[in-house]
Amino acid sequence: MTLELIRASEELEEQYNDFIFEWEAYGEDIIPYAVRLLDKDYKSWLEYTYSIENKETCPRHLVPAHTYFLVCNNKRIFGAINIRHCLNEYLFQFGGHIGYGIRPSERGKGYASLMLGMALPIAKKLEIDEVLVTCDKNNTASAKTIIKNGGILENEVTEEEEIVQRYWIR
Repeated sequence: MTLELIRASEELEEQYNDFIFEWEAYGEDIIPYAVRLLDKDYKSWLEYTYSIENKETCPRHLVPAHTYFLVCNNKRIFGAINIRHCLNEYLFQFGGHIGYGIRPSERGKGYASLMLGMALPIAKKLEIDEVLVTCDKNNTASAKTIIKNGGILENEVTEEEEIVQRYWIR
């Protein structure tokens, strides 16, 4: 099985719907936030996602970012990752440069580590030399994923009664 990171496209709509349906069936919030439709249809979401990639078209309240799906050769989406080109104050404290999520049925198989590892060279091309990645303290699987990719814990901060761990990958 071949896995690759690819940008969202019109051809992935059916697989995207399957990906989202699984999150909903498990009763979980879709992660990363960037792949949620937010009352849009897929085509509108896709256009919005592409607009965020460029500083000139990115809404002012956001930072430019690229969103990729981890897909296998049959185009089944295993996970999604969002790479933010820079940090605003909130992202510096709580969100980081990279947010990612693996569909519930594919967790525990090493895909998150693989996906994060595949995203780091993309971040480097975007001239992000030090990558901030965060996770909830109780999400030990995510912490292990970050550490496996070179993450070093800087500190822990509190956001709305949750403890967030802040890791840097250099």
